[in-house]
Amino acid sequence: MDEDTALRQDIRPLHIGLLNLMPTKIQTEVQFASLIGAGPLQIEITFIRMSHREPKHASPEHIAKFYQTFQQIKGRKFDGLIITGAPIEHLLFEEVTYWDELIEVMEWTQTHVHSTLGVCWGAMAMLYHFHNIPKHILNEKLSGCFRQTNRRPASPYLRGFSDDCVVPVSRWTEIRETDLRNKNLPVLLGSDITGPGLIEDPAHQSLYILNHFEYNSQTLAGEYKRDKQRGQTNLKLPENYFPNDNPQMTPINRWRGHGHLLYGNWVNEIYQSTPYDIQKIGTTT
Repeated sequence: MDEDTALRQDIRPLHIGLLNLMPTKIQTEVQFASLIGAGPLQIEITFIRMSHREPKHASPEHIAKFYQTFQQIKGRKFDGLIITGAPIEHLLFEEVTYWDELIEVMEWTQTHVHSTLGVCWGAMAMLYHFHNIPKHILNEKLSGCFRQTNRRPASPYLRGFSDDCVVPVSRWTEIRETDLRNKNLPVLLGSDITGPGLIEDPAHQSLYILNHFEYNSQTLAGEYKRDKQRGQTNLKLPENYFPNDNPQMTPINRWRGHGHLLYGNWVNEIYQSTPYDIQKIGTTT
């Protein structure tokens, strides 16, 4: 939205933080910004990184210009926060070098963030921290585009969703639905093959996305090419992704519309319920 249009609106911008744990910083920034910034509301995005981990795959100039550390922003309030995934699924949570600071972030969200969205490993980390729900290692990587059943059509986060949808999946671990029982963690989207895909956590004002609505058309292709170049053994094509299972053909994006719906619904729910005075976040119900 251009500044002249923004100034004509008698509302304040929504402040959304993106805690970017991915090594591909710029690609991840663009993917999430294109989803949460696609609606008519004013959005101000703050890119956040862990304080004691220097990114290796983005230039120091880019990081210095666009990012703040968590320690620099933890005195602020945010309407929303996204915690991305990270390619460290093989590690125990406690073995992650920045785990202690991430615990601080997750606790901080309960007093400084109106709504938090955990994605893939970020979602698993939140489920583990708040509910002691483990991640389970898979025998092989789950990669491809898989159908998810809409379990809660009345959920405001699924407004406009079909009865099922396709979403990219790319992970070595899973969350099992049996571990969610009696936890007041309703599954909104799920699959018999890939397990829970979207979980709501009302007690912590959070949503957990185990899959990747933010991926662009070529992301899975790029991951497959990267793994192939690394000489990964028993490498399989991403399922239901390349036309005719031919990696020379251009993938067809069948999830873009539902991705915009989901993130648009999340932003809308924040807008409907967040305090106008942002300083009241964490002090009022």
